[in-house]
Amino acid sequence: MNTTYIKKQQNRLIKKYKLLMEQAYNLSQIDASLSDILEFKAIKLLNEANNLNYLSTNQLRYCRI
Repeated sequence: MNTTYIKKQQNRLIKKYKLLMEQAYNLSQIDASLSDILEFKAIKLLNEANNLNYLSTNQLRYCRI
């Protein structure tokens, strides 16, 4: 996989994460259960973004060898 593609995907996931966290915060006083669901989805996106970060750093490490 190309590292620029991985970084683009990571940035897209982080943008979605921030949007979901903002929505979850805004809903926290109105509907706690919906807020929790949005926060859970956001955390899953952040985990996926972190996995892409790990993949891209390992790919760079093996390219240098």
